[in-house]
Parts: sequence; C-alpha cells; structure tokens
Amino acid sequence: MADIRLADKMQGGFFTTNTTRLRIPRLQFSAIKNDILGENYSLSIAFVDEKKSRELNKKYRKKDKVANVLSFSLKKKEGEIILCGTVIKKEAESFGKTFGLHLGILVIHGMLHLKGMRHGSIMDKAEKKYDQKYFYRNRRRFLHDPDSSGGISQRRTKS
Repeated sequence: MADIRLADKMQGGFFTTNTTRLRIPRLQFSAIKNDILGENYSLSIAFVDEKKSRELNKKYRKKDKVANVLSFSLKKKEGEIILCGTVIKKEAESFGKTFGLHLGILVIHGMLHLKGMRHGSIMDKAEKKYDQKYFYRNRRRFLHDPDSSGGISQRRTKS
C-alpha cells in the first residue's frame, strides 16, 4: 500500500490521515486497536474518496466498485484500514444510524479482518462484543426520542 501509506511506523504506532473534506467524528480508534490487535500492532487508518476506494478495491480485490472499508495486512504486526467516508455516511443514513456509530462498527470490522477473521458467525459475535463495549452507550443516546434534548432525564419523585 505504498501509494497511500502514511509514514514509517514505530512498533505499536497508530496513525490516521484524511484525504477528504469530510469531517471525521472522534472515536476511540487507538483504544479499539489496542483491544483487538494489541498494543504492539502498528495501524494506519486512511479516509479516502470514492475514486481512490474504487481504484484500490479493483487493484487488490478485483472488484470494480467503491468499498466502504478495506483492510490490508502489511506485516505480521502492521496493517492499514482504508475507509470511504462518503459511502459510510450514505450507508449510515440508509440504515438509520449516525455516521459515527456506523464508522465505528466498520473500523471494528476492518480490525477483525486484520486479526485474521473471515465473515461468519465468529466474526459477527466479535463485532457485537466490541460494538457493545465501545458504542452501546452512544447508541442508546442517539436512539432515544429525537425531540428530547439528549440530556439526562429528571428522576421522578415518589408519591
């Protein structure tokens, strides 16, 4: 992945780059990386546009379509995740999710691939585990009544 690789990595490093104009929500990328791949794993996450995503998907997977997430294992303890933010944002809207929550599960998905997992029930269980751990609280907040202020509700007094 020399064409979009960020820089020489130190052992256990974590790097992100955004080559798009899309505003990326703050997520616990480093904590998730350490939890799934380990502290000694060097990971870069790159946000690319649809053209670059299609190009990489065609070159490395022989699929001529835009991918939401691509994972590339570079060495035993080094990898890269490529995310197409515009596709992820469109998917999130169509699924009724927030961009941040959908992005989070796709980052987890990409990391599980780097760990060596393939699609199936084991990967589904792992995704659910990490989704619950890192995003459950936020999901509950986002799924409550949209007309509410999002603040903490007042406790009812006993009568």
